[in-house]
Amino acid sequence: MTRTRIERVRAAVGIACLALQQIEDDLSADDVDQEELAAILRELIEDTDPPGGFIPFLAQLLTVAARRAEQVEPDRDGDASCPLHEAAALITDNAGQRLIWAARALHPQGDR
Repeated sequence: MTRTRIERVRAAVGIACLALQQIEDDLSADDVDQEELAAILRELIEDTDPPGGFIPFLAQLLTVAARRAEQVEPDRDGDASCPLHEAAALITDNAGQRLIWAARALHPQGDR
């Protein structure tokens, strides 16, 4: 394991956490109305610009990790890769769909 790679990942995770904190702050603002909240939720799942949206990108990241785990896990038994594939599917199927439903409930006219 190279220290530089781990340091890059740590830095990138830190940046992502800061970005997510900014989104959380925007969601918590007193002046966010239902239309704007729906738009923010749609941004998290928007997939028209690949890799597009936070949720699809996170699922893609987990899929890449799963593929790598398939190559390096001992005995190639799926103990590491299967949960990663399942997590990617759950994020895409469950979290993504639920964000869509919430956005539609808040502002159905915003659907494209």
